[in-house]
Amino acid sequence: MRFTDRATAGRQLAEAVERLRPDRPVVLGLPRGGVPVAHEVATALGAPLDVLVVRKLGVPSQPELGFGAIGEDGVRIVNDAVVRAARVDERDRARVERAERAVLDERLRRYRRDRAGVPLRGRTAVLVDDGIATGSTALAACRVARAHGAARVVVAVPVAPPQALALLRREADDVVCLSSPEWFGSVGQWYDDFTQTGDEEVAELLARHPPPAPRPDAPPAPRRTG
Repeated sequence: MRFTDRATAGRQLAEAVERLRPDRPVVLGLPRGGVPVAHEVATALGAPLDVLVVRKLGVPSQPELGFGAIGEDGVRIVNDAVVRAARVDERDRARVERAERAVLDERLRRYRRDRAGVPLRGRTAVLVDDGIATGSTALAACRVARAHGAARVVVAVPVAPPQALALLRREADDVVCLSSPEWFGSVGQWYDDFTQTGDEEVAELLARHPPPAPRPDAPPAPRRTG
């Protein structure tokens, strides 16, 4: 199954997500390419749209090997087994996290501009990307969404290989995927138009979805410390 472009894929994906009838959904695009897809899903659901920026924490001597991941508001996911095996000490962990958090904060400022993030506590987080290759980023995003208080986590993508979906089904409450070819290659191979999504497009799409007004009966969200 091929897709014309991200917008077309998003409209098709939205139909499949709607059938789940998610409770109080917040649609979270994984920047940058996931945001045009997520925009279509959020529009169809009448749900808030936001971004979920995740940064991998790489072992200093092997940056491709992740010992954890971070999200905003101090959320931190650490794989203690990797930390022990790679002998990552506290000083190295702190140094890597500082560098990655600076990148994360800058990207959030670029994408959201002056708007606040949409709270996830008690809601269904619908994580949307334009496709998944290995599943490692989406897996970290699931864990970050739960750390932010999401009651349920749904991963929704147009295309992904079977092995990545199997990995994500162990973490997410639901996984929606329109096409799962055995021979995968890369995400871009399944689109006729896979033009790179720019930061300005991400910010403009977010601006089309005003953040929801706070519920008058909702208690203040507790402070997150990781």
